[in-house]
Amino acid sequence: MASVQIVGVEKYFGSTHIIRGVDIDIEDGQFTVLVGPSGCGKSTLLRMIAGLEQITGGEIRIGGRVVNDMPPKQRDIAMVFQNYALYPHMTVRENMMFTLKLANVPKATADESIRKAAEILGLGELLDRYPRQLSGGQRQRVAMGRCIVRNPQVFLFDEPLSNLDAKLRVQMRTEIRALHQRLKTTSVYVTHDQIEAMTMADKIVVMRDGIVEQMGTPLELYDHPANQFVAGFIGSPAMNFLPGTLRRANGTAYVEFGGGARVPAPMSNAQDGQPVIYGTRPEHLSLAGEGGIPAEVVVLEPTGMDTFIACKHADMEISAVMRERHQFAPGTPIHLVPDLARSHLFDAQTGQRIPA
Repeated sequence: MASVQIVGVEKYFGSTHIIRGVDIDIEDGQFTVLVGPSGCGKSTLLRMIAGLEQITGGEIRIGGRVVNDMPPKQRDIAMVFQNYALYPHMTVRENMMFTLKLANVPKATADESIRKAAEILGLGELLDRYPRQLSGGQRQRVAMGRCIVRNPQVFLFDEPLSNLDAKLRVQMRTEIRALHQRLKTTSVYVTHDQIEAMTMADKIVVMRDGIVEQMGTPLELYDHPANQFVAGFIGSPAMNFLPGTLRRANGTAYVEFGGGARVPAPMSNAQDGQPVIYGTRPEHLSLAGEGGIPAEVVVLEPTGMDTFIACKHADMEISAVMRERHQFAPGTPIHLVPDLARSHLFDAQTGQRIPA
């Protein structure tokens, strides 16, 4: 195992600035997830760690060694690709054996490594099959098994679950996380799916346009987003952002919305009359008989476990998630009350969260 340090890393493709001075410190044995929208630079950054892309500036260190000019085979990393990258003419056993042969590992040692990896991943009965005879989930296990047998310092995962159906993605998330807890190998995982990030990561790095917007544990990002982008990206359904004006009177602070509604404001140093964005998650809204934000039901979606309610207040769209079951018809008037302790204020111009 080894730590990974990304220090002031830059990447240009021609004149296009893709990665803009990124600094990330990944501890030994940590499972770190790089997450962000398509085109934010997360996969490019992963490929630079792997040595598949040249670094324009800065340093990448693996186990304390600067690897900028080191070829991939000398970095002691293993990578799981989105499309599995299995050799179709080789059996599962041969796919897992291939890199060990290139490393001149004795056959007895290689056989034992494959046996252990197959036992960990439940591949024992599949070793003599070809990739075309396997399901998507089984192919992904083989791709991981090919990495495990090498016993690398670092695992790299490039959106490995994006080709799987929804049910299998949930299962494979659990399996990858359990595998990491067993092997404790430093892992860097790239995804655009914030649910994967929240459920798998020790540390999440949220990226946008080649920069790091925020990094921290899943709950740190969920509870204390640094800005409106992170707040909207982490959490599903996404946080509601309601534009309003902060008002202070008689020692209290509240946010006044365009439709005339007002709600108490969370603690902040926002000034009286300052334009703000009031952030509240759908699951942090509750129903009330009066007060709060008067809204009109647009769509109601029962999921069994929850009830999703899409509403409108003036020209603002609001989403709410209730644990209770409701039968509201479209057009029904309701009142929504935000949980003040879990609400946020963002600067309307910069999008940054306004501190207390």
